[in-house]
Amino acid sequence: MMFLRGLELLIDGLSEFAGMIGWLLVLYCMIFGVTDVFLRYFLNQPSLWIGTTVQATMVLMACVGGIYALKHDSFVKLDIFYANASDRTKAILDVLTASFTFLFLYVLITRGIDAAAQSYRLNQMTPTAVPLPLGPIKSAIPIGATVVLLLVVRKFIRDICIIFGVNKAPDH
Repeated sequence: MMFLRGLELLIDGLSEFAGMIGWLLVLYCMIFGVTDVFLRYFLNQPSLWIGTTVQATMVLMACVGGIYALKHDSFVKLDIFYANASDRTKAILDVLTASFTFLFLYVLITRGIDAAAQSYRLNQMTPTAVPLPLGPIKSAIPIGATVVLLLVVRKFIRDICIIFGVNKAPDH
């Protein structure tokens, strides 16, 4: 039981860390996005690297943002059927649809690992004036999906406990 609690704390810590990273990435995109516009349209001196790094940053933002949003139950839902349901009914619906989530995450993780490995193997770089390695960016996708998988498994276990009336643990 102590191991499971430690694992939960680790997952929560990773999620909060992802949120902090996401906050920094948003700040980066804002600062350098505005800088790029200023350089391009006011000084007529476009940057060779800002656009490429902002694109890579947005990929990373999607990876860490998904983790943080799932942990805080902030994803947009179709609440027309779900909002007024009891906790047990919500748990049943979540368990019934979990297979789609697990399948999606399986594909995202396995294909993401393949894409990242190929990127490292081929030493892929961005096709821009300032080439950046693509391997680290592509590696973020399966890493982020793995953390999301941990969160989904935790939610799945909690839903099973709710369905069978076993010691309902509060969400953090």
